Amino acid sequence: MAKRKICVVVTARPSYSRIRTALTAITNHPDLELQLVVAASALLDRYGKVSEHIKQEGFHINAQVYMVVEGENLVTSAKTTGVGLMELATVFDNLAPDIVVTIADRHETIATAIAAAFMNIPLAHVQGGEVTGSIDEKVRHAVTKLADYHLVATQRAAERVIRMGEDPASVFVTGCPSIDIAAQVLDEPDLTINPFEKYGGVGAEVNISNGYLVVMQHPVTTEYDRARKHVTETLHAVRDTGLPTLWFWPNVDAGSDGTSKGIRSFRELEQPANIHFFKNIPPEDFLRLIYHSRALIGNSSVAIRECSYLGIPAVNIGSRQLGRERGPNVVDVDYDRERIMQAIQTQVEAPRPEKVTLYGDGHAGERIAQTLADIPLKFTKRLTY
Repeated sequence: MAKRKICVVVTARPSYSRIRTALTAITNHPDLELQLVVAASALLDRYGKVSEHIKQEGFHINAQVYMVVEGENLVTSAKTTGVGLMELATVFDNLAPDIVVTIADRHETIATAIAAAFMNIPLAHVQGGEVTGSIDEKVRHAVTKLADYHLVATQRAAERVIRMGEDPASVFVTGCPSIDIAAQVLDEPDLTINPFEKYGGVGAEVNISNGYLVVMQHPVTTEYDRARKHVTETLHAVRDTGLPTLWFWPNVDAGSDGTSKGIRSFRELEQPANIHFFKNIPPEDFLRLIYHSRALIGNSSVAIRECSYLGIPAVNIGSRQLGRERGPNVVDVDYDRERIMQAIQTQVEAPRPEKVTLYGDGHAGERIAQTLADIPLKFTKRLTY
């Protein structure tokens, strides 16, 4: 019997870490064939060229899709989605997959979903049913309605998807594959790399031997015109703590140009002696750096997901993660440098929180692969009540 062809579309740094263990499990499954499509910012050097890490980790890339329209604003985000829809339709026509897998809630995710749905290709959506701020909320739930199968991270997410009218038989609680990587890190937690020597970056080469902060802050698409102001508040707060800091570049979203300009301007004018900036680091090294940090700062879902499993204090800033299920490791603040600095000080001085398994137990990738092997192929559905 021919293997079932599973086409996974990876479009950005976070979508790779959110699906990587599933890629491995699909590759190793006797009844599945992985078709890997890498697209959008995952191909771009200024966002760390994740495609190179993917190749280095042994995955074969079946197709590359260049689709990012320059500008990083609302107009270019919409146009990028349109370009992606056209290009991905051609890729799917060439690869003829049995199932397409789309990940989370980015604008490229909905391009993937629309292309598959209009081509009568069964669509599986990873990480539906969650609640957050920004345009991601609309995209996520729209993709849920386009998807035929729902591979969700939590029980509450499953309940939301079912309340949206989806067939309970099509909803599977698998956990989040990024937690699988966190579980591997806990098994081998030692930090054996020098991040400055291995990954370069720019800025002061800070001393991390006595503890440090990690910062990852992205623009909020519904507040994209304030991205530069937002990141400037965080930059001042982190600089003023005096703590050694490893700062990672934002995702490509509407407003990321403002975030990037804010970082560059602050770096050149203020020349902070305690902050070093990186484009991208592969998932294991990144999570080991987080595990040995004193806290994660910013508005990345890593603070909510992986840090809850690793037991790392986090300061979540602003509305980007508004409504997302979280553990006791997270403190929420607004974009105010004084409040951010106070929250950082509180988190680094408090005892480390216990780890929680809210988003998974370390076996999501295997569950996703087995589910994709077992489900009946379908691309039609009706609203359930």
